[in-house]
Amino acid sequence: MAYAAKKGAAVRVSDLSYCSASEPFALRVMGDDMAPEFVDGHIIILDPAGKKVSGCYVVARQGGEMIFRQLVIDREFYLLRALDSSLPELTLANGLQDIVGVVSQRSGKRRSEHKRYDV
Repeated sequence: MAYAAKKGAAVRVSDLSYCSASEPFALRVMGDDMAPEFVDGHIIILDPAGKKVSGCYVVARQGGEMIFRQLVIDREFYLLRALDSSLPELTLANGLQDIVGVVSQRSGKRRSEHKRYDV
């Protein structure tokens, strides 16, 4: 299991090679950039083979680190959007190739916080 290591929903994962390219893996959300859907402490399950469609939640490579955002596909542009509207949208330089995984599940401290996402 890999864990997020940086505040603000950006994650530094030094080595994802522990996971097979097609195996789901888990990260802990740190920060509230993706609130109210994902809050600090939630665990997200990422599927590297998940379907990358506009509106899904992803972890992607951005500027030397991994960042957790909502994917927005606007014609030929691939954007990463935080749910906190005060944060800027980011453009994926290499398109879908920068995406490490698609969120398939979320869990928290209470059962009511558990949720599955279509992948």
